[in-house]
Amino acid sequence: MRNRLSRALPVAVALLAAVAVLPVSAATAAVPEPAAHTAQTALAALAALADEDETYIVTLQKDLDPVAVADMVGATPVHVFDTALHGFSARLSPAQVTALRAMPGVESIEEDGETAGFGTF
Repeated sequence: MRNRLSRALPVAVALLAAVAVLPVSAATAAVPEPAAHTAQTALAALAALADEDETYIVTLQKDLDPVAVADMVGATPVHVFDTALHGFSARLSPAQVTALRAMPGVESIEEDGETAGFGTF
């Protein structure tokens, strides 16, 4: 399982980069008093968002187009598999997982994670 902080870090960097390019007038809008711990609150919100949608590996029957199936549930594939298995990986909400489980032709949906072998032979 990947570290949850490593999932939120790219989102936090993107957010900070977006804030950095705001025009000075937008960045200095009249605010009576800044909220305490604004940066920490934003990072906590980003971490919560990152935890909501897990990455899943979805395997499909050979006659289905993985990109089309992902599009049907509003998902964007992170990777499309066509060699060892037929399907895609994507960040999916619980509602998207439920919708995929109900679709004909979806063979399996597994949460992505790390595996370890027993060593070398």
